[in-house]
Amino acid sequence: MAETTKTLQMTFLNQAGGRVTISLADPRDTLTGDEVTSVMDLIIASNIFNTSGDDLVSKEEARIIDRTVSVIYEQQ
Repeated sequence: MAETTKTLQMTFLNQAGGRVTISLADPRDTLTGDEVTSVMDLIIASNIFNTSGDDLVSKEEARIIDRTVSVIYEQQ
């Protein structure tokens, strides 16, 4: 039996130039790019996450990852 999951990944750059990814499980199917970029802007403006490279300063990308796992053998 196959199990499918979706994950929203939002990637930012911090002051040191490092990439920081925030992942959220089960994003709603009707989520739009405008909604995601607005939330990413809010995360940056709120400055609520600490990273080893200091504050988040810009958005890099956002994507939804679809993952399907099919079990081909399982001990009974």
